[in-house]
Amino acid sequence: MSSLIRDRATSGPEMLQAFGDEALLRGALDFEAALAQAEAAEELIPTAHAALIAQACGQDVDIAALAEAAAHAGTLAIPLVVELRARVAALDPDAARSVHKGATSQDVADTALMLQVKTGATLIVRDLDRLRDALADLARPHAASPMIGRTLLQAALPITFGLKVANWLTSVDAATARFNREADHALALQFGGATGSRAGLDGKGAAVAARMAQTLGLANPPTPWHARREAISGLGCALAILTGALGKIARDISLMAQSEVGEAFEPQVAGRGGSSAMAHKRNPTGCQVVLSAAIRAPGLAGALLSALPQEHERGLGGWQAEAPLLAELFQLAHGALTALLPVVSGLEVDVAAMARNLDAADVGGDTGEAEALVQAALTAHANARRETS
Repeated sequence: MSSLIRDRATSGPEMLQAFGDEALLRGALDFEAALAQAEAAEELIPTAHAALIAQACGQDVDIAALAEAAAHAGTLAIPLVVELRARVAALDPDAARSVHKGATSQDVADTALMLQVKTGATLIVRDLDRLRDALADLARPHAASPMIGRTLLQAALPITFGLKVANWLTSVDAATARFNREADHALALQFGGATGSRAGLDGKGAAVAARMAQTLGLANPPTPWHARREAISGLGCALAILTGALGKIARDISLMAQSEVGEAFEPQVAGRGGSSAMAHKRNPTGCQVVLSAAIRAPGLAGALLSALPQEHERGLGGWQAEAPLLAELFQLAHGALTALLPVVSGLEVDVAAMARNLDAADVGGDTGEAEALVQAALTAHANARRETS
């Protein structure tokens, strides 16, 4: 069984639900219902059969029993199709032969995963927009707030706090654009049958796929992508890069919050950030969540990349490894987002401490073109938000 104590500490309830058992099963059932509907429209199966299949897909399934059967069979689709055929046969024995016509187990698995990704991507983009705007709101009033710039972890020359935040914002804006591109590329129907040739559909496979894609709200690729996994890897890498960009912000804030520096602090929230042994401590717990995610994400993305060279028309072990990896990347990225958003929105900035640390460095007060650079970043951000709104 999954561990809610472990998983909830790293992600939010919405994303955990998006990649939970119920969502996976609903995606698989939606695939089967859309398949039957499309095949009936193309006169490959009787309309009455499609209606019975849709009815069967609308009924509850025992998830625990299905999980055991899927573990034994090696794929979710096999026991699920057996269950659906039994339900349909109880109403009309002849209709059972129309269940899952022309499809294969990987069609079900990949499409169900993409339906989960579709939900997950909506959550990521929603909270990314909130974070980006919070960063812009933080940069704007501090465009001219002087502080010491640090290179190689040592005091260097003056900058402004607004410039530091503007760089955070620019990085997250870029990570958002990358994620959107990769999500658009990945969100595609999978329907190819046993070897990706759409055999047994009387030449109507393309028409069936077009109808299914429209029903499910997914793109209709020119060919099935059973062994072409670059879109999955690209999306996973975009999530890892995004998580790393969030980690950069968390790293900077946690360093600025050190007792010896004291320039910025996470907002004080009752019951959060304390110590079980040292009452005086104010730990940057939000940053901790983000940095933990940023440590884990690269390995998951690397595993997705290692699954790219899959065998022949449908591979062994590669695509089966991807769903849990991608799910965890979504959960970590969204967990990092939801942890960082209140930190940025409520960040306590001590401009007096920044000024003291700058004076102590004895490097003057010339912040160069920092204010103009902040304005350039804010203008670029505003343009990017308009393009995606």
